Amino acid sequence: MLHGSASPGVAGSELTRLLARLADGPPTEGRPAFGERLGHWLGWAGAISLASALAAGQAVPAAGRTAGSEDADFRRVRAALEAAIAAGPAEPATSPDDFGPFHRHCLGLQQGMHDAVAALRRRLREALSRRSAALARVAAIDAALEPALATQERRVLALVPQRLMAHFERLGREHGEDAGWLAAFREDLDEVMRAELAHRLLPVQGLLQTLHDHDAR
Repeated sequence: MLHGSASPGVAGSELTRLLARLADGPPTEGRPAFGERLGHWLGWAGAISLASALAAGQAVPAAGRTAGSEDADFRRVRAALEAAIAAGPAEPATSPDDFGPFHRHCLGLQQGMHDAVAALRRRLREALSRRSAALARVAAIDAALEPALATQERRVLALVPQRLMAHFERLGREHGEDAGWLAAFREDLDEVMRAELAHRLLPVQGLLQTLHDHDAR
């Protein structure tokens, strides 16, 4: 097994570490600070959208609420995606060296995560916008950041099925006709997909925490 950390606070780096281990690569060091990388990722269009969000006018706040319904929404989406990961491929493999079902399972999970988390993120932005003028600005900033960083995120997450396939093929070569390695691969697959889910949920958790901090005042 890959034995990664389950800490949600470092999900992005955890996914990176797991992908490096799948490729038998060394851990990355000396990478630029996030703020520096953010400047490269945004580009002109993203920078303009973010500047517009920062300069946005004050919204009219609605009546105060608690974040209970948003918490329940988050738990529902996360539980459904975790269940999809645990369910495994929807079709059996035709042979021990058939990666096809795992590949389609991985791509399906990635698309399901993208769609469900994006919709949840939009709902949370709407909730922020209804809370107060300050939170409406936070929602506008998040709305500008999401598409601006999407290209870079897609590039990173596209490595997931590629690295899993290479890992699958390497295990098959190492263990030959001993099919017991498939169980270990399935555990590695689940671990990587859970790390990807945690990575994708980080912006949502940030919005949810912002709601909690606001409602606790």
